[in-house]
Amino acid sequence: METIYELGQKMIDNCIKEKIQAGDVVTFDKATGRIVKMGRSFSRARDYDATGAQTRFVQCPDGELQKRKEVVHVVSIHEMDVINSRAQGFLALFSGDTGEIKSEIREGINVKVGEWREEGKAEVVPGVLFIDEAHMLDIECFSFMNRALENEMSPVIIMATNRGMTRIRGTTYVSPHGIPIDLLDRMVIIKTNSYDQQDLKKILAIRSEEEDVDLEEEALEALTKIAVDSSLRYAIQLITTAGVVAKRANKAQVSVAHVRRVYSLFLDEKRSTKYLEQYQNEYMFDEPDEIDETKKVVVKDDNDGEASAGTSVEEVDLTGDGDAHSA
Repeated sequence: METIYELGQKMIDNCIKEKIQAGDVVTFDKATGRIVKMGRSFSRARDYDATGAQTRFVQCPDGELQKRKEVVHVVSIHEMDVINSRAQGFLALFSGDTGEIKSEIREGINVKVGEWREEGKAEVVPGVLFIDEAHMLDIECFSFMNRALENEMSPVIIMATNRGMTRIRGTTYVSPHGIPIDLLDRMVIIKTNSYDQQDLKKILAIRSEEEDVDLEEEALEALTKIAVDSSLRYAIQLITTAGVVAKRANKAQVSVAHVRRVYSLFLDEKRSTKYLEQYQNEYMFDEPDEIDETKKVVVKDDNDGEASAGTSVEEVDLTGDGDAHSA
């Protein structure tokens, strides 16, 4: 099948650039003018042709030559909002000045995307929103999220928290994880388990590689024991400090002695709490266990300087809870 096409100057320049000649199998993109050389046709190959090792021989296509190609563009809803809310169109994405999106434009984009979905022209892929320390959100944030989740184009929300039964911020109500019950009922809760000793050892080994710290096997075992007794974060922080101590000692590897050194210098949460309980009276502004807020004011006689049998002695309560008594 032979067909005659009229090529523009841009396509002609591309043909010259690709060194296309008779017998080559090529593809044309009418939208962009791009030409791709697929190879040389087997029917035009000759034994005397001077071809290199990079030359490819392909079958000549048959059937309908002109085909409609479907191109898929991936854009976000926010990018569509910016393009339709600025006079410069898609160039506003490069300037960075997105500004505020009006509600009319936002609703119009939702209607247009809904039409494209019904016609099969578009497919909505929900995004993912990760919220760490979700218990720090207040009741207004939870109310907004509860309403936003009802939208069909809402993202997948992942919340992480380490709280148990605690008060919802902004209220006096106590709820599991500090999240309202109605929002918690719409979630799928994933249970996490604590790391065992082998998992802690693998994590510390990976972390030491990321920190470019070479640990001896005994040092790794010592850090694993510290992670079991105290916490994983504390053991990870000791990797960097132990590496600094080893470099100051001109050692290529971190040994157990270096781990013991930094373990004695930097306290973990348990040892720090125990130290404060032991020496709390030696710190400034320490509050004793029981504070006697009741003070006594004794009125002395002006003549003798001491209270006599006929002198009135008043006991005043400074707390404001009780009444003053006289004796």
